[in-house]
Amino acid sequence: MLNDGNKMAEGATVNEDEVAFFARIADSWWDPKGPFKPLHILNPTRLGYIRQEVEAHFGLASDLIKPFEGYRLLDIGCGGGLITEPMARLGADVVAVDAAEKNIKTASLHAEQNGLKVDFRNTTAEALAEAGEQFDIIVNMEVVEHVADVDAYLAACCALLKPGGIMLLSTINRTAKAYLFAIVGAEHVLRWLPVGAHDWNKFIKPVELANACHRAGFEAGKATGFVFNPVTQKWRLSGSDTGVNYAMTATKPKS
Repeated sequence: MLNDGNKMAEGATVNEDEVAFFARIADSWWDPKGPFKPLHILNPTRLGYIRQEVEAHFGLASDLIKPFEGYRLLDIGCGGGLITEPMARLGADVVAVDAAEKNIKTASLHAEQNGLKVDFRNTTAEALAEAGEQFDIIVNMEVVEHVADVDAYLAACCALLKPGGIMLLSTINRTAKAYLFAIVGAEHVLRWLPVGAHDWNKFIKPVELANACHRAGFEAGKATGFVFNPVTQKWRLSGSDTGVNYAMTATKPKS
């Protein structure tokens, strides 16, 4: 299945227009001043959240150099590998997938240049689930607002997670504030993102995401906000402000 010259992995939850959109700018993933600048700024906060939640879930010491060693981790919708590479550095056995072949090429080349061993694949969550793949940790950041069927997608993710495992999600809330900041501000005023990068109608409220996780077979945790300070140009975690960007954990019962 081809679109704009970029091969895309097939799957019921894949939104071909979304995949094609990000494939067109795949060469810019590692440019901190390019179209993915917001993710470069957000990344330290995302990584801190992932690490604290995984360490708490598995009871890992916080002072380890490679705390994720011995755990198999899946990075879904890995893009250029902004999260993939730190996960590998933390010691995880990483499989990173994306529906756009061009993203996988960009990510695998950059990881290789940095001496990191990652299993990159141009495939989907459904395909991995059908193949019987299993993971201790799933990283699912800024993906659910781009899929065609959230319920089907999360069901595939649940099939991929081992009993007792943890999934980390982040997305954008469907609020007037999110429309103002994530679309009007980021796309049209600041030009941080290409126009059309997001569709407000596909944003999902925390209660909706939690309910979708429950329907898929997960136990959902409390939403944690990602809050941006325009003065310092930095993000922080918030236990109360989930009005724009937020994250959530989803765990799979052991039995």
